Amino acid sequence: MALDPRQFENLGTFYLGRPYDVAAQAAEDTPLLYDSQDLVTHAVCVGMTGSGKTGLCVSLLEEAAIDGIPALVIDPKGDLANLALLFPNLAAGDFEPWVSADEARKQGVTVAEFAGQQATTWREGLEKWGQDGARIQRLLDTADVTVFTPGSTAGIPISVISSFDVPDARVREDAELFGDRITSTVASLLGLLGITAEQSREATLLAAILQHAWTDGESLTLLELVRRIQQPPFDSVGVLDIESFYPKNDRFALVLALNTLIASPGFAAWQQGVPLDVQSLLYTKAGKPRLAVLSIAHLNDAERMFFVSMLLNAAVAWMRTQAGTTSLRAILYMDEVFGFFPPVANPPSKKPLLTLLKQARAYGLGVVLATQNPADLDYKGLSNAGTWFIGRLQTERDKLRLLDGLASVANGLDRQAVGELLAGLGKRIFLMNNVHENCPVTFESRWALSYLCGPLTREQIRRLTPEQPETAFSQPAVVDESPALKTYARPPLIENVKQVFAKSGAGAAGRYVPSLLAAATIRYRDAKLAIDTTREEAFLVAFPDGLSGVDWAAAIACELGDFSEDPPTDGAFDEPGAVTLRTKNYAAWSREFLDWVLVNRRLALWSWPAGKLVSAPGESKGEFRVRVAQRSREIRDAKIAELRAKYGKREDALRTKIERARETLRREEAQAGQAKMQTMMSFGSTILGAFLGRKAMSATTLGRATTAARGVGRAAKEAGDVQAAREKLTALEREEVELSAQFETDASALSSELDALASDLTILDIAPMKTGTRLRVVALAWTAA
Repeated sequence: MALDPRQFENLGTFYLGRPYDVAAQAAEDTPLLYDSQDLVTHAVCVGMTGSGKTGLCVSLLEEAAIDGIPALVIDPKGDLANLALLFPNLAAGDFEPWVSADEARKQGVTVAEFAGQQATTWREGLEKWGQDGARIQRLLDTADVTVFTPGSTAGIPISVISSFDVPDARVREDAELFGDRITSTVASLLGLLGITAEQSREATLLAAILQHAWTDGESLTLLELVRRIQQPPFDSVGVLDIESFYPKNDRFALVLALNTLIASPGFAAWQQGVPLDVQSLLYTKAGKPRLAVLSIAHLNDAERMFFVSMLLNAAVAWMRTQAGTTSLRAILYMDEVFGFFPPVANPPSKKPLLTLLKQARAYGLGVVLATQNPADLDYKGLSNAGTWFIGRLQTERDKLRLLDGLASVANGLDRQAVGELLAGLGKRIFLMNNVHENCPVTFESRWALSYLCGPLTREQIRRLTPEQPETAFSQPAVVDESPALKTYARPPLIENVKQVFAKSGAGAAGRYVPSLLAAATIRYRDAKLAIDTTREEAFLVAFPDGLSGVDWAAAIACELGDFSEDPPTDGAFDEPGAVTLRTKNYAAWSREFLDWVLVNRRLALWSWPAGKLVSAPGESKGEFRVRVAQRSREIRDAKIAELRAKYGKREDALRTKIERARETLRREEAQAGQAKMQTMMSFGSTILGAFLGRKAMSATTLGRATTAARGVGRAAKEAGDVQAAREKLTALEREEVELSAQFETDASALSSELDALASDLTILDIAPMKTGTRLRVVALAWTAA
């Protein structure tokens, strides 16, 4: 029986599957909903190959995307790129490029026929779980899915050169965090060279170089790092002078090793692509949340460790720049964590991962780790994980190891009962232990929206990757297009007129042409919005022809820092027009410019009235949308908590009364000599039950079936006490139905309220203030022809 979407398209919950009775080998007709806030305390997913672990984790990431929550998805095997295979039309042609030709031959059909079979399988699978193409389209509308490939151009490459940028000030001010950042960065870099970092001279020297640069607020490239190994910016390391600690000839061996790495053809790909910037990975420029799949299956073990360590360090730095929250802001998911978080060794990835597990919850970053083998994990570190998803395990040893780990996070764990449950788990059946709920529960994971075709090859990933447009980074310049009469080797001297020169040089033409440069400091103030700020603006515009004024509307914004007062030593200078030689013109142009600024350079701020948020000056619409989305989730989660509190106690008290009434009825019937009546709980088959979940259930009712009670009233006795007990039970069950209906009304009203809360942004327009707005410069600017 397919589920009603109203039961899982719910308020701040992830639809992961259905409760499953292991003994009866049957799933219930109610959804298993997971509160998104619970993921703030992190999760672990363990299961052998074929257990359905990847499908469950894909479903969790899909639910997050539908809820507008971005994720960093570290993919060592290559199969999480399947998240990008979303086909809302569920047409055979959509599946055809991704089906296996070998599998089609085994089936004795063509690739096209096999694709049609897969499309049918996916459509029918979704229907059984109350899903369809519209839900897939909803995911695509809400979130972006992009595959990144560090060290390869198959997907969107990521440059790791910027990974040696100076950490955020909040990281540098935390001595322990700063030290861990240096240590893991050095260890991961030396790992690429096959050098063990612990207590080596190489590690000590590199750590000292990074600490020296980063303490001074200076970023480094690999090339600069090599130069500083040759000539360290300090004379000693510890109590030893540099030559005694690490002689120049010995350092040269390290220089050669790094130079060989940098010069290798394979390493060139590491220097291409987008920067390793977590905010840019999590959100598009427009502020749309993204599932950023970081595919590293093509890398060797040392390269994987290098990249993952750099990424985790970047995640720690990003985390420290975020405001605290109790709502889920983003997810960091790592599939197959083997080798990255071992129980004994300390690879470069372990410290930043441990930092995230200990501290990320305060910033709304949920960490999810998955593995096949329980022995892969440091369970002391995972004591910070609040949710465990456990699938079928390979050996009895794995089960015992996992029970030991669970004992550290689950108070009062019944090892025998849980052990028996684990022994009976089949494919796609999981035991979930969530510290935010009263007891473990078994469930069957839902059908994934993404087409799970297995690991993708580099060619398939390349097919998924949109072509990146080439971006030119050039300084816009306004040139005087009138024919030049003469050129000069030096710029002409004009008395009392300031001249500046473009730092970018004369360009391919080897000539400089004159333009008018004007800059001002502009003040904006709005007491109601608590805004009092200034911004610097500069513009280039063509000189007037002498008869008309300056066309400030055609001015192009520029940066004062792109110009220098020092004349260049190369290039020729076009003869300036006569209008540029009149000193008094510059005074007039200065007045015109300030008048134009006060009228036309208004400050536009984005506003979200429903949440009472206003963008900061200079904050883009995309950046503001990210803040709005997070604040919206916080408001939603608070309202959901109120709704859950309102109905939870009432429902729990009512179920306790119903259970007592059933016990009374059974006792009265037994006393009357009648067969015991096998009645069951009715809770769970309603939307209210799905929403409240196990958080509101009392210990006496946990684990009972949720099918509706049948048989009440079928064998009524004439005895008054039995009839009275039956009537009381019927009245209580009717009250439960009425409570559920009342909840549906309130939940619908809250959903409508939240939809209105997510209304689009408006623009606030703030005019410049004359007081505080001042001219910085009006000058003759020489730019490339």
